[in-house]
This record gives sequence, C-alpha cells and structure tokens, in this order.
Amino acid sequence: MIRFSLRCQKGHEFEGWFRNGDTYDRQAKRGEVRCPDCGSAKVAKAIMAPAIAKGGRRAAAVEAPAAEAPAPAAAEPAPSPAPDSGEVHVAGKLREALREMRSFIEKNAEYVGPRFADEARKMHKGESDERSIYGEASDAEAEELKDEGIEFGRIPWPKYRHDG
Repeated sequence: MIRFSLRCQKGHEFEGWFRNGDTYDRQAKRGEVRCPDCGSAKVAKAIMAPAIAKGGRRAAAVEAPAAEAPAPAAAEPAPSPAPDSGEVHVAGKLREALREMRSFIEKNAEYVGPRFADEARKMHKGESDERSIYGEASDAEAEELKDEGIEFGRIPWPKYRHDG
C-alpha cells in the first residue's frame, strides 16, 4: 500500500491509500478519487515527504480492514496529530462519511451475512435476481470472487456508538 497526500481544486488537502501508484492513476483518471470535504473529483498529488524507516526496521504493509474484519491491533501506536490539525478534521469527516455509507447500505441492501460470496456468485451466474446485498466474506472468499471476475466492494465498517 502507498499513501499519497492529495489536494483538490479548492485547496482541501487529504490523504489517500492505494495499492500502488498505477492504481491511484487509474482511479483518478476515472474520477473515482474525490475530496472528502467538497466531493470534487479534480484531485492531484500534493508535495509530500517520503516516509523513511528508522533503525533498519522494515515498514509493514498497511491494508484497510475488510467490512467484516475488526481493525487489527497496531504493534506500536501512531503519534496523535495535534488537535487543531487538518488530519483530525479529515479523519472525523471520513468516519462520518463511513457511518452515513453504513446507514445507507443497511437501509437499501439485503443483509445476507456469511452467505455473501455464495449470493454474489449466484447473481453473477444468473441463478438469482440481481439486487443490492451486503454481508461478510473471508479474505479467501473475496479473492475467489475477484478471480471469478465478480465485482464487489469491501469497505471499512465503522461501529455505531451503540455497537459496543
């Protein structure tokens, strides 16, 4: 994974994580990279300093958690940004956007639970009606769906305050 500092046409700065530079380029070209503040798809890479590992340690790859997976525990806690920094502001907006996305999905899609991969496969093969579904899939199941050419998305599933 690679992290880019990005800036929209209105000057809002934010970060984006991508599998690699080519993935960013493809998504940006298709207008899929959008500013979390204003929604603009006119986004460009901002100047950023490279991350350099200290003391000969290798930096671990970071992967966004899947919709069904809890966030992995970090080996070392990341330093907290200053309370007035833009990073805190953007992180809060992203969490809120993910909560809104969760709410929208729950209202507009059918929950199929651990049968997600099977249901997606049936729709892809025409064995069941196409509809919006959500549920859980293991990493192995997600890889199989991808290999079969079945389109789906994995999103971080934020907890509501009452989720525990």
